[in-house]
Amino acid sequence: MVKPFVPQLVYMEPRALEYPLGRRLKKKFTDMGIEIRKTTSHNQVRNLPGENDFQKYRTAKSTLVVGVRKTLKFDTSKPSAEYAIPLATGCMGHCHYCYLQTTMGSKPYIRTYVNVEEILDAAENYIRERAPEITRFEASCTSDIVGIDHLTHTLKRAIEYFGESETGRLRFVTKFAHVDHLLDARHNGKTRFRFSINADYVIKYLEPGTSSLNDRIDAAVKVAQAGYPLGFIVAPIYLHEGWQEGYRLMFEKLATSLPEVAKKDLTFEWIQHRFTKPAKRVIQKNYPMTKLEMDEARRKWKWGRYGIGKYVYPDEEQAEIQSRLGEYLEEFFPTARLEYFT
Repeated sequence: MVKPFVPQLVYMEPRALEYPLGRRLKKKFTDMGIEIRKTTSHNQVRNLPGENDFQKYRTAKSTLVVGVRKTLKFDTSKPSAEYAIPLATGCMGHCHYCYLQTTMGSKPYIRTYVNVEEILDAAENYIRERAPEITRFEASCTSDIVGIDHLTHTLKRAIEYFGESETGRLRFVTKFAHVDHLLDARHNGKTRFRFSINADYVIKYLEPGTSSLNDRIDAAVKVAQAGYPLGFIVAPIYLHEGWQEGYRLMFEKLATSLPEVAKKDLTFEWIQHRFTKPAKRVIQKNYPMTKLEMDEARRKWKWGRYGIGKYVYPDEEQAEIQSRLGEYLEEFFPTARLEYFT
């Protein structure tokens, strides 16, 4: 089982110590014997240890930066929610295909923000603007927040905040099984707890540093028993040798393990593998031995949002993905809701 994340190095903004969480984290990491360095800004961490880019990238992935989130204007987040709520940035996982590799560029270190109450106050303003409509917030657009929350408990605080909200809802997704501290949170059914799952091949070769499928499913069972609404994102759907059987086994394993209570209000989201030219360059630099197939000649070019083009599977392969996974969903989870396929 993948152990819960412990940073090898911590940077702290001086302003973070003005907040109770900042002071608690400094004491926690000091007591753990972890080196703590100062940084003027969580966006300006430089001189990470390492003799080359390859080493510095890996150092960054095990570095936690404790800072204050200054920008409290939330990005819109579709199709999963109305807004992205910025509780953390970055991830300790080493998923080869991850879009954070390009969006985070030279800052692949993990950032957590201590001004949680200010972030939640900003969320409340968005909720009021849309009331009486439901407003959903996605907490994992720029991070796998569960991966660090056993240290910070910022996600737990947010879950309990939204648990008291009339029209605010929280959502997040994780590849980590370290959920025990979240099971007693007073969520009141207003947070949808989602797990990213995949065929064993994808997890084994393309998602190093994350929890196994079995561990993710075990965690999902605990989460369902704790009364959370549950969801699963199958992403990226990746065509590898034997993919049809690989994904069928994934659905079968999930259906066998989940208690009936979890199947009553279950959602799925499907995202096919895609990549951009800049992403391909970064991935090949960070993971030179990757098995990830990124052959433009085998893909279809598609214009994305903001004018950025990406390579997706050709139409006939997309149709087969949708047809196959649709069969599996009907077979194993006939009452589940597919929110989107993209």
